[in-house]
Amino acid sequence: MLVSTECERAAQPGGVLQRMFQIDLMTMDDIPEVGRVERRCFTNPWPLSAYRRELRFPEQNYYIVLRAIDEPDGSSASLHRNEMTRRALTRLVHPFARRMEEQALPHIAGFAGMWVMYDEAHVTTIGTDPIYRGRGLGELMLVALFDEAIRRGASLLTLEVRVSNKIAQRLYEKYGMSVQGVRARYYTDNGEDAYIMWSQSLNDPAYRARLEELRMNIVNRLEPLLVDTPAFAASPSATSPSVPDIAS
Repeated sequence: MLVSTECERAAQPGGVLQRMFQIDLMTMDDIPEVGRVERRCFTNPWPLSAYRRELRFPEQNYYIVLRAIDEPDGSSASLHRNEMTRRALTRLVHPFARRMEEQALPHIAGFAGMWVMYDEAHVTTIGTDPIYRGRGLGELMLVALFDEAIRRGASLLTLEVRVSNKIAQRLYEKYGMSVQGVRARYYTDNGEDAYIMWSQSLNDPAYRARLEELRMNIVNRLEPLLVDTPAFAASPSATSPSVPDIAS
Protein backbone atom coordinates (compact mmCIF):
# COMPACT_ATOMS: atom_id res chain seq x y z
CA MET A 1 0.00 0.00 0.00
CA LEU A 2 1.32 3.41 -0.95
CA VAL A 3 1.64 5.69 2.05
CA SER A 4 1.23 9.47 1.95
CA THR A 5 2.59 11.68 4.68
CA GLU A 6 1.99 15.26 3.65
CA CYS A 7 -0.75 17.49 2.30
CA GLU A 8 0.64 19.52 -0.56
CA ARG A 9 -1.96 21.91 -1.91
CA ALA A 10 -1.80 25.58 -0.96
CA ALA A 11 -4.24 26.82 1.68
CA GLN A 12 -7.22 28.93 0.71
CA PRO A 13 -7.95 31.97 2.89
CA GLY A 14 -10.92 32.73 5.07
CA GLY A 15 -13.71 31.00 6.89
CA VAL A 16 -11.84 29.33 9.75
CA LEU A 17 -11.52 31.93 12.49
CA GLN A 18 -14.53 30.80 14.56
CA ARG A 19 -13.74 27.09 14.64
CA MET A 20 -12.36 24.85 17.32
CA PHE A 21 -10.82 21.42 16.90
CA GLN A 22 -10.94 18.00 18.48
CA ILE A 23 -8.80 14.95 17.79
CA ASP A 24 -10.85 11.76 17.77
CA LEU A 25 -10.47 8.16 16.73
CA MET A 26 -11.43 7.56 13.12
CA THR A 27 -14.59 5.48 12.68
CA MET A 28 -16.12 3.71 9.71
CA ASP A 29 -18.65 6.53 9.44
CA ASP A 30 -15.81 9.05 9.00
CA ILE A 31 -14.31 7.33 5.96
CA PRO A 32 -16.34 9.00 3.17
CA GLU A 33 -15.48 12.47 4.48
CA VAL A 34 -11.85 11.49 5.07
CA GLY A 35 -11.77 10.46 1.41
CA ARG A 36 -13.11 13.84 0.31
CA VAL A 37 -10.49 15.69 2.38
CA GLU A 38 -7.74 13.38 1.15
CA ARG A 39 -8.60 14.14 -2.47
CA ARG A 40 -8.04 17.82 -1.70
CA CYS A 41 -4.69 16.96 -0.14
CA PHE A 42 -3.15 14.33 -2.40
CA THR A 43 -2.98 13.54 -6.07
CA ASN A 44 -2.85 9.81 -5.28
CA PRO A 45 -5.42 9.25 -2.51
CA TRP A 46 -6.21 5.88 -0.98
CA PRO A 47 -9.39 4.07 -2.01
CA LEU A 48 -12.01 4.14 0.73
CA SER A 49 -11.75 0.36 1.01
CA ALA A 50 -8.17 0.77 2.27
CA TYR A 51 -9.36 2.77 5.28
CA ARG A 52 -12.09 0.23 6.01
CA ARG A 53 -9.48 -2.51 5.97
CA GLU A 54 -7.17 -0.55 8.26
CA LEU A 55 -9.88 0.15 10.84
CA ARG A 56 -10.70 -3.54 11.15
CA PHE A 57 -7.39 -4.15 12.93
CA PRO A 58 -7.09 -1.55 15.71
CA GLU A 59 -4.55 -3.67 17.58
CA GLN A 60 -2.10 -3.07 14.72
CA ASN A 61 -3.33 0.23 13.27
CA TYR A 62 -4.14 3.63 14.69
CA TYR A 63 -6.15 6.23 12.77
CA ILE A 64 -7.41 9.60 13.97
CA VAL A 65 -9.38 12.51 12.58
CA LEU A 66 -9.24 16.20 13.41
CA ARG A 67 -12.78 17.52 13.72
CA ALA A 68 -13.51 21.20 13.08
CA ILE A 69 -16.40 22.49 15.17
CA ASP A 70 -18.24 25.68 14.33
CA GLU A 71 -18.70 27.99 17.29
CA PRO A 72 -21.96 29.96 17.23
CA ASP A 73 -20.61 32.55 19.66
CA GLY A 74 -17.74 33.19 22.05
CA SER A 75 -19.34 31.75 25.19
CA SER A 76 -18.79 28.12 24.24
CA ALA A 77 -15.21 28.81 23.22
CA SER A 78 -14.50 30.42 26.59
CA LEU A 79 -15.93 27.41 28.39
CA HIS A 80 -13.71 25.02 26.44
CA ARG A 81 -10.64 27.14 27.05
CA ASN A 82 -11.27 27.06 30.79
CA GLU A 83 -11.68 23.28 30.69
CA MET A 84 -8.46 22.58 28.76
CA THR A 85 -5.58 21.11 30.72
CA ARG A 86 -1.94 21.08 29.65
CA ARG A 87 -1.33 17.38 29.65
CA ALA A 88 -0.39 15.01 26.84
CA LEU A 89 -2.13 15.21 23.50
CA THR A 90 -2.87 11.52 23.17
CA ARG A 91 -5.63 11.71 25.78
CA LEU A 92 -7.53 14.16 23.61
CA VAL A 93 -8.50 11.07 21.65
CA HIS A 94 -11.75 9.60 22.93
CA PRO A 95 -14.35 7.87 20.75
CA PHE A 96 -17.35 8.62 22.95
CA ALA A 97 -16.85 12.20 24.15
CA ARG A 98 -18.99 14.37 21.87
CA ARG A 99 -20.28 17.22 24.02
CA MET A 100 -21.39 19.30 21.06
CA GLU A 101 -25.12 19.78 21.62
CA GLU A 102 -24.90 23.56 21.20
CA GLN A 103 -22.48 23.45 18.30
CA ALA A 104 -22.91 22.89 14.58
CA LEU A 105 -22.20 19.44 13.21
CA PRO A 106 -18.42 18.99 13.17
CA HIS A 107 -16.59 18.20 9.96
CA ILE A 108 -13.20 16.67 9.31
CA ALA A 109 -10.29 19.08 8.92
CA GLY A 110 -7.51 16.50 8.92
CA PHE A 111 -6.60 12.86 9.41
CA ALA A 112 -3.59 10.73 10.26
CA GLY A 113 -2.68 7.13 10.83
CA MET A 114 0.04 4.58 11.34
CA TRP A 115 0.79 0.90 11.66
CA VAL A 116 2.40 -0.40 14.85
CA MET A 117 4.08 -3.75 14.42
CA TYR A 118 6.58 -5.29 16.80
CA ASP A 119 8.70 -2.34 17.98
CA GLU A 120 8.18 -0.03 14.98
CA ALA A 121 5.52 2.58 14.26
CA HIS A 122 5.11 3.43 10.57
CA VAL A 123 3.19 6.60 9.73
CA THR A 124 1.04 5.80 6.71
CA THR A 125 -0.80 9.07 6.17
CA ILE A 126 -1.16 12.55 7.59
CA GLY A 127 -3.01 15.38 5.92
CA THR A 128 -4.78 18.64 6.74
CA ASP A 129 -7.51 20.16 4.59
CA PRO A 130 -5.82 22.99 2.62
CA ILE A 131 -8.10 25.65 4.16
CA TYR A 132 -6.71 24.81 7.62
CA ARG A 133 -3.01 24.66 6.80
CA GLY A 134 -0.46 26.93 8.44
CA ARG A 135 -2.08 26.72 11.90
CA GLY A 136 -0.02 23.89 13.41
CA LEU A 137 -2.79 21.30 13.12
CA GLY A 138 -0.67 18.85 11.16
CA GLU A 139 1.96 19.07 13.88
CA LEU A 140 -0.74 18.42 16.46
CA MET A 141 -1.69 15.19 14.71
CA LEU A 142 1.97 14.17 14.38
CA VAL A 143 2.34 14.57 18.14
CA ALA A 144 -0.72 12.37 18.64
CA LEU A 145 0.98 9.65 16.56
CA PHE A 146 4.20 9.93 18.56
CA ASP A 147 2.19 9.71 21.78
CA GLU A 148 0.38 6.56 20.68
CA ALA A 149 3.59 4.97 19.38
CA ILE A 150 5.15 5.47 22.82
CA ARG A 151 2.02 4.22 24.58
CA ARG A 152 2.09 1.02 22.51
CA GLY A 153 5.75 0.41 23.27
CA ALA A 154 7.28 1.21 19.88
CA SER A 155 11.01 1.90 19.86
CA LEU A 156 11.14 3.79 16.54
CA LEU A 157 8.83 5.78 14.30
CA THR A 158 9.30 5.97 10.53
CA LEU A 159 7.60 7.49 7.48
CA GLU A 160 8.07 8.33 3.82
CA VAL A 161 8.01 11.88 2.46
CA ARG A 162 8.40 13.33 -1.03
CA VAL A 163 11.91 14.55 -1.71
CA SER A 164 10.41 17.85 -2.91
CA ASN A 165 8.35 18.46 0.25
CA LYS A 166 10.78 20.57 2.23
CA ILE A 167 8.10 21.95 4.57
CA ALA A 168 7.12 18.48 5.78
CA GLN A 169 10.75 17.45 6.06
CA ARG A 170 11.49 20.41 8.30
CA LEU A 171 8.60 19.47 10.58
CA TYR A 172 9.83 15.89 10.87
CA GLU A 173 13.38 17.08 11.49
CA LYS A 174 12.05 19.31 14.27
CA TYR A 175 10.84 16.10 15.92
CA GLY A 176 14.26 14.50 15.71
CA MET A 177 13.73 12.50 12.52
CA SER A 178 16.40 12.12 9.86
CA VAL A 179 16.69 10.74 6.33
CA GLN A 180 17.99 7.18 6.36
CA GLY A 181 17.26 6.07 2.80
CA VAL A 182 15.39 6.66 -0.46
CA ARG A 183 12.55 4.76 -2.13
CA ALA A 184 13.00 5.31 -5.85
CA ARG A 185 9.92 6.37 -7.85
CA TYR A 186 7.76 5.74 -4.78
CA TYR A 187 4.89 8.08 -5.69
CA THR A 188 2.77 6.70 -8.49
CA ASP A 189 1.29 10.01 -9.63
CA ASN A 190 4.58 11.43 -10.92
CA GLY A 191 7.25 8.84 -10.15
CA GLU A 192 8.87 11.03 -7.48
CA ASP A 193 11.29 9.49 -5.01
CA ALA A 194 10.54 9.34 -1.29
CA TYR A 195 12.89 9.92 1.58
CA ILE A 196 12.68 7.33 4.33
CA MET A 197 12.88 9.15 7.66
CA TRP A 198 13.35 7.57 11.08
CA SER A 199 13.02 8.94 14.56
CA GLN A 200 15.58 8.57 17.28
CA SER A 201 14.98 5.81 19.82
CA LEU A 202 11.70 6.33 21.63
CA ASN A 203 13.31 4.58 24.59
CA ASP A 204 15.97 7.27 24.97
CA PRO A 205 15.18 9.50 27.98
CA ALA A 206 16.68 12.62 26.42
CA TYR A 207 14.68 12.17 23.23
CA ARG A 208 11.51 11.47 25.18
CA ALA A 209 12.08 14.68 27.14
CA ARG A 210 12.49 16.62 23.89
CA LEU A 211 9.28 15.15 22.49
CA GLU A 212 7.47 16.10 25.69
CA GLU A 213 8.76 19.67 25.37
CA LEU A 214 7.60 19.90 21.76
CA ARG A 215 4.23 18.42 22.70
CA MET A 216 3.66 20.99 25.39
CA ASN A 217 4.68 23.80 23.04
CA ILE A 218 2.13 22.90 20.37
CA VAL A 219 -0.65 22.09 22.87
CA ASN A 220 -0.11 25.39 24.68
CA ARG A 221 -0.04 27.25 21.37
CA LEU A 222 -3.32 25.72 20.17
CA GLU A 223 -5.02 25.38 23.56
CA PRO A 224 -7.63 28.11 22.90
CA LEU A 225 -8.75 26.20 19.79
CA LEU A 226 -8.93 22.70 21.27
CA VAL A 227 -12.03 21.01 22.63
CA ASP A 228 -11.33 19.04 25.79
CA THR A 229 -12.52 15.52 26.52
CA PRO A 230 -12.69 13.64 29.84
CA ALA A 231 -9.87 11.37 28.72
CA PHE A 232 -7.29 14.14 28.35
CA ALA A 233 -4.92 12.94 31.08
CA ALA A 234 -1.38 11.84 31.81
CA SER A 235 1.38 11.99 29.21
CA PRO A 236 2.68 8.77 27.62
CA SER A 237 6.11 9.60 29.02
CA ALA A 238 4.65 9.48 32.51
CA THR A 239 2.48 6.40 32.07
CA SER A 240 4.48 4.10 29.78
CA PRO A 241 6.93 1.62 31.29
CA SER A 242 10.61 2.50 31.47
CA VAL A 243 11.32 -0.50 29.25
CA PRO A 244 8.43 -0.47 26.74
CA ASP A 245 6.65 -3.71 25.92
CA ILE A 246 6.66 -4.85 22.31
CA ALA A 247 3.34 -4.05 20.67
CA SER A 248 1.35 -7.02 19.46
